[in-house]
Amino acid sequence: MNAVLSGEADEGAVSRAAALGWNSPEHVCVVLGTAPDGDSELTVEAIRRAARHAKLQVLTGVLGDRLVVIAGGSDNPLAVAKSLIGPFAAGPVVAGPVVPDLQAATRSAQAAAAGLKACSAWQDAPRPVLADDLLPERAMAGDPSAREQLVEEIYRPLEEAGAALLETLSVYLEQASSLEGAARMLFVHPNTVRYRLRRVTDVTGWSPSDVRSAFTLRIALILGRLVDGDLQP
Repeated sequence: MNAVLSGEADEGAVSRAAALGWNSPEHVCVVLGTAPDGDSELTVEAIRRAARHAKLQVLTGVLGDRLVVIAGGSDNPLAVAKSLIGPFAAGPVVAGPVVPDLQAATRSAQAAAAGLKACSAWQDAPRPVLADDLLPERAMAGDPSAREQLVEEIYRPLEEAGAALLETLSVYLEQASSLEGAARMLFVHPNTVRYRLRRVTDVTGWSPSDVRSAFTLRIALILGRLVDGDLQP
C-alpha cells in the first residue's frame, strides 16, 4: 500500500501484492477515510469480510488515522465504496477513479487523498463521495490534476464545440441560471438557449440546470480562461 500511495507501485509491488492474494483484477480504485479507534487488525478484517461479500479483492491497512483500501474487481468506484463503508469511522469517505491495474493505482490514490483534503469545503457532500465529484473543491485547494481535468474534460471540449456554447453557458451562469435572462443578453429565443445548454450537457456530461453541476462548470470556465490567458503572448 505504501508503494501505491507514494507513487512507487512497480513490478516489485505487484509481486508483493500477489503474495498477499492479489490476483491482478482489471479494475482498481482506492478508497480513503478515517480509521476507527481500537485494534487496527479488527478493522482490516472487517474490510476483508465486506470485500468477500461484495466479491472484491482488497489490499487494506491503517496508516496513522487513515483507513486505506485498494479494491479490485469492479468498474464502479462508488459501489465499491458503499460496499466497504461499514468499518470506516465517521467523516468523509472518498473513492478515487477506476484505473486499469495496481501499478496505475497511484493516480486513484492521489485523487482520493486530494478529495479527502478538500471534502470539508462541500458540507453537504454525500458519503461516500467520488473524488471526481470534488473536482471544484480540489482545484481551489491547489490540486493541479483537478485543475487540468476540469480544463481538459470540460473547457476544451466546449471550446472545440464552438464559441456559441461557451458564450451561452457563461451568460446563463452569470444570469443566475435564467433562460429568459440569458436569451435577452444573447438576443436569441429562450428555446435557442435551452438547446445550447442541452448541448453543453451532451459535450461535458455536466448539466447547467443542476446547481452542483453549474458550480463545476463555472470553475472549469474560470480555469480555462486563466490557462488561455497565460498562453497568450
